[in-house]
Amino acid sequence: MREPSETGSADGGRRGVLGAVATTAAAVAVGAAGCPSPAAPAAGEAPARTLGRTGAQVEPVSLGGEGILRTTGRHREAVPVILEALRLGVRYCDTAPAYQQSQDYYGEAFRAAGPKAREQVFLASKTHARDRDGALRLLDDSLRRLGTDHLDSWQLHDLRDLEELDAIFGKRGAIEAVEQARADGRVRHVGITGHHDPRILLEAMRRYPVDTVLCAVNPADPARLPFLTTVVEEARRRGVGVIGMKIMAAGRLLQDGAASATELIRYAASHADTVIIGCSSIAEVRENLGARSLSFPMPPAERAALEARVAPRAGRYDTFKAG
Repeated sequence: MREPSETGSADGGRRGVLGAVATTAAAVAVGAAGCPSPAAPAAGEAPARTLGRTGAQVEPVSLGGEGILRTTGRHREAVPVILEALRLGVRYCDTAPAYQQSQDYYGEAFRAAGPKAREQVFLASKTHARDRDGALRLLDDSLRRLGTDHLDSWQLHDLRDLEELDAIFGKRGAIEAVEQARADGRVRHVGITGHHDPRILLEAMRRYPVDTVLCAVNPADPARLPFLTTVVEEARRRGVGVIGMKIMAAGRLLQDGAASATELIRYAASHADTVIIGCSSIAEVRENLGARSLSFPMPPAERAALEARVAPRAGRYDTFKAG
């Protein structure tokens, strides 16, 4: 069974751009600080948005499952990243069974932060299993590792082709697991994710009334296999919440100097309800969540200018799409 390569998108190159902190020292410092408590929104911060028909209130920027979270055996660095996000009042958190020990790190962080920590976030995880029994096994393992009795959103992970959809929506497919888990309270909402081919996400929305869609959103998108004018528009028409990923094209947009992090966050969050960015340090958590003070939405003329600037090298920034 393929484990998805989709990122939730720190876009790994951002780590080099933003610089590093002494992560071991940071872990000790946060651990000594005790349990985090949500920070009140600061003056001038963008108001929370509603994540489609889930009704959940989310910030323009949320915590992705990549960066230090998609590692194994790095608890001393990863758990403080989550704790800092919780302290700063993050509202949406992304993880998946395929993201190495990300779920274990979340479970440890929730225990350290206290019983209310889990309640303050909309927690999303995923299943890459396409069959009913495999999906339910992944769900139960996710709940155990996360230390929770339910997911706010359970997402069908990294959808790529029609054969997968046929398996998911066929007899004893993963959609039967979704229905069972929603009925017994282990799952509150269902979502789909993908960055490969927008046509597959469109077909998935036609086959089932999903609550959220996680898809690629960056200024290179209009050049080929666009998600913005297909998936995002259809999601809006259906009242489906939109979560953006790949907002920095795995860091390439930053590495090339094609756009600044501020521009890319503003662009993506002008299309999506929230964008997920993975982090490798406490410093990155603070910088990324601080982006909620940016001006939203980015004006249409500014978005168009950014798309035009990126277009000549768009092929370098959409390598995660179908060939």
